[in-house]
Amino acid sequence: MKKQYRVKKNQEIELILNENIYAKNMYFSLFKRKNSETIHFRYAISVGKKIGNAVVRNKIKRQVISIIDNLNIKIDSNTDVFLIVKPKVLELDYNSMKKQIEYLFNKQKLLQGEKND
Repeated sequence: MKKQYRVKKNQEIELILNENIYAKNMYFSLFKRKNSETIHFRYAISVGKKIGNAVVRNKIKRQVISIIDNLNIKIDSNTDVFLIVKPKVLELDYNSMKKQIEYLFNKQKLLQGEKND
């Protein structure tokens, strides 16, 4: 994923959180914000220290980035997303994690060409 697809600044993340449009489940919290300044989808990921040591946290980040990369073709543009990973995620394997993330993106109506409930 290119750097232009990442939300890096704390101020931008705070704007996403202050928008207060979110969906969550036992494993993830997904916050979104419409952003007319960009022409593509951007995201940020937060993995807390309660999840494990740096090796475990980086592995989970890599998996989540891979899942979002695969979804990127279907994700609406002009949207900023902040994904918070919860400690229960350690119970999931990759495919279950993918289903949970897809569910949250679908719930927020971020996927194009998908049936949005």
